[in-house]
Amino acid sequence: MQEILVKGKTLPEAYHQSLQELYTNGIITACPDYKQKQKECSMTIFVAEPLAEPMISKLFIGGFEELEQYRQEILYGILDFLIGHGWDYTYHDRIAKQLPFIYYELQRNPYSRRAVIDVRDFAADTKEGNTSPACLQHIQYFIRDQKLHCKVLMRSNDAPEAAFMNMFAFIMLQEKVANKLGCQMGSYTHRANSYHCYEKDFQLLENYVYKIKTCSLEELTYPYEGYFKELMEEARPKIARKVEALKQKRK
Repeated sequence: MQEILVKGKTLPEAYHQSLQELYTNGIITACPDYKQKQKECSMTIFVAEPLAEPMISKLFIGGFEELEQYRQEILYGILDFLIGHGWDYTYHDRIAKQLPFIYYELQRNPYSRRAVIDVRDFAADTKEGNTSPACLQHIQYFIRDQKLHCKVLMRSNDAPEAAFMNMFAFIMLQEKVANKLGCQMGSYTHRANSYHCYEKDFQLLENYVYKIKTCSLEELTYPYEGYFKELMEEARPKIARKVEALKQKRK
């Protein structure tokens, strides 16, 4: 299985490199669970300055509303009420229960190697009939040189449809933890043991790579501060109404 490492100063730089590498060097394999083929590799994505601008790639499924909703899901658990009502878990629920330990451990020993959040729940994720075990496996935080560094491990990650939103939200979580601990932001590393594109999205991946090769980074990105963040904030009332409608439907 191909092992690939990409590095970038900003999130879009590193993400775009990962798409190119998957397209060029990924191996086509069978994917029987989803009745199609996939292009796959193992990918490590290193972002040196995760809050550096431009922070938003134009090459992901969705827009400002979808990105804001996902950010709120990860940081605030706005869909946690669905657990037990069609959902077995949320990332937020599993992460939030362990954050107090992260704060305690890194305050106890800023050089600790024990600040790990285990998102995988063996009993729940391997039970018979579970068709959507957690893709996110664990998150580890390090404080080095007064900066909080984040290392994320995914067992599986859909490159064109999910990876950017995943990384953006996990960086927002990293910022929250850094602020709580009084640290500056360090690097972000995103490891996907299976970084893949399903056959149904082969053309989408090819289109993304064509744009990366033929357009400048400026043409393929938005600044977060001063532009995209404001659009995301404007979407909050609509998202709140959508969440409330889901709650009412559940009753």
